Amino acid sequence: MPSYWQLFLLILPVFALIGVDCVLRRVGWLTAEADSSLLKVVVNFLYPTLIFDSVLGNAALQEPGNLLLAPLVGFVTMAGGIGFSFLAGRALGLTTGHGLRTFAFAVGIYNYGYIPIPLMTNLFGKESLGVLMVHNVGCEAAIWTVGILVLSGLSLREGWRKLLNPPVAALIVAVVVNVMEWTAYVPSVVREVVRLCAACAVPLALLLIGASVWEYFTRPRALVDKRITPYACLLRLCIFPLIFLVAAKYAPFPLELKRVMVVEAAMPAGILSLVIAKHYGGQPLTAVQVVVGTTVGGLIVIPLWLKLGLAWVL
Repeated sequence: MPSYWQLFLLILPVFALIGVDCVLRRVGWLTAEADSSLLKVVVNFLYPTLIFDSVLGNAALQEPGNLLLAPLVGFVTMAGGIGFSFLAGRALGLTTGHGLRTFAFAVGIYNYGYIPIPLMTNLFGKESLGVLMVHNVGCEAAIWTVGILVLSGLSLREGWRKLLNPPVAALIVAVVVNVMEWTAYVPSVVREVVRLCAACAVPLALLLIGASVWEYFTRPRALVDKRITPYACLLRLCIFPLIFLVAAKYAPFPLELKRVMVVEAAMPAGILSLVIAKHYGGQPLTAVQVVVGTTVGGLIVIPLWLKLGLAWVL
């Protein structure tokens, strides 16, 4: 069983890299003009290669329980978190047009990608990482349907269109190849290129994350709100993790999916909410207050929830 300190050291490089990226933006080496093109490369090319590399040849993803239940769990936990946070935000006195929708969206979305990926790899290996990728399809579905409806009032049809993207296409192709046991027919050169590109996905994404949040650190007093920050931390770092772990403990899920839930239970709010809130007319500052508060708090509590989950659930 890893100690608290060992678990802390697993997550520390992720947060340290985000900090380095803030410095790169501050000194002007990573400019805002580069953000759009780098984001397209990460989302449309590197992340799909990471998915393909994680799924191809993965024995755990030949089990129907992982293929069917993992995305369902992702959707239910993400959509349920958004709905619960909406009710909590209303109870706090937040209103539509003054942060309620953004609060619900930002608190409900947990970090399902760039922090869990290195954690899953280090703690459990490639098979469980592949289940995480399938689980994340359900998360994406919840964000672009329930999440966007809550945040902006778009139609369900407009939300579903967002699911037609390169990461989902890569996942479908990789799952089909894996289930049909066609992995041996994929040329070794292709596999090596995919592996090398996949290794770049998380570091480059973290570069973008650190750079994108730097602008808000120039106004440090605005990063904390006396209502939003503490209640976001209460929901995202205390209540939701407990619900996740209880479900993982008692639900009849495959072992690999339980591992995914243990890791996701410990996660802070997802930084993706900053970009989406800005794009769909939300309140970006509210999203920043949620993300910064839960991320800073996560440095302390992520190892605690991981240690509890590893001991109690697995």
